[in-house]
Amino acid sequence: MMKIAVYGYGNLGRGVECAVRQNPDTELVAVFTRRDPAAVKTLTGVPVYSANDILSFRDKIDVLIICGGSATDLPEMTPQLARYFNVIDSFDTHARIPEHFANVNAAASENGHIALISAGWDPGMFSISRLYASAILPDGNDYTFWGRGVSQGHSDAIRRIKGVIDARQYTVPVPAALEAVRNGENPTLSTREKHTRECYVVAEESADKAAIEAEIKNMPNYFADYDTTVHFISLEELKRDHSGIPHGGCVIRTGKTGLNGECSHVIEYSLKLDSNPQFTSSALVAFARAINKMYTRGITGCKTVFDIAPVDLSPLSAEELRAHML
Repeated sequence: MMKIAVYGYGNLGRGVECAVRQNPDTELVAVFTRRDPAAVKTLTGVPVYSANDILSFRDKIDVLIICGGSATDLPEMTPQLARYFNVIDSFDTHARIPEHFANVNAAASENGHIALISAGWDPGMFSISRLYASAILPDGNDYTFWGRGVSQGHSDAIRRIKGVIDARQYTVPVPAALEAVRNGENPTLSTREKHTRECYVVAEESADKAAIEAEIKNMPNYFADYDTTVHFISLEELKRDHSGIPHGGCVIRTGKTGLNGECSHVIEYSLKLDSNPQFTSSALVAFARAINKMYTRGITGCKTVFDIAPVDLSPLSAEELRAHML
């Protein structure tokens, strides 16, 4: 039985709590929060502890799943906690993954632990699809489209802006771009030509809305490279019209084979998610299983989804997988 703990109890942490119940080889032993533990009630009665007490659990946790935001939480939390635990996170700021990997790898390697960063669906499952498809069709092009759906990381980044009470950010594919790719036209598309971003923001009554909008639109790694629309709405409207967290998208690889490239192919992997955090947390639990298996084999340091063998993701044995899934 793999003993899991959650660090951070928001949408993602609650998702992990639910996912553990669907995996009979896992057990959620604790939730750690930076809030007052007495004010946090879990869905299944799992005990809640202060984040300040986590080091007293060093021998009671196989994998710590860190459920923080990529903007400011995970760059600090994951390297710090990797010094004491085997850890996994869903860091999704693509441009900063090499930097985050280096920091986590140093902490995990120096202290004999294993860590896995950027697990989820993108980065995560989409990353694996891009790798497989590009290896199979080396003469080709990769395209990734996200949405229409709510980005947790981007929404969190907006909520960190001074004067913002709450926010939801939708990533929206440009229909003409998606159609051209699926038609095999192999277009060359800039970041701005593939997606737009729609932001629904609840601001404090005295907030400078123009300043908030400008800060959103010019935020590097999040909005600066996109056509972004900002809508200021009431908290009641946000709760009524934007309470869900759906997402999804597709990875497409177009390529050619044959002596003269006479055969055209399209590989597409797509996801339609009713709940972004629920799916992401399910992926985190599966990858937590994998690094726990790897750790028992003496493997340490930071890993990504590219380093994980499919057999390690499954609770089934290799014999069972060959009999039923191969």
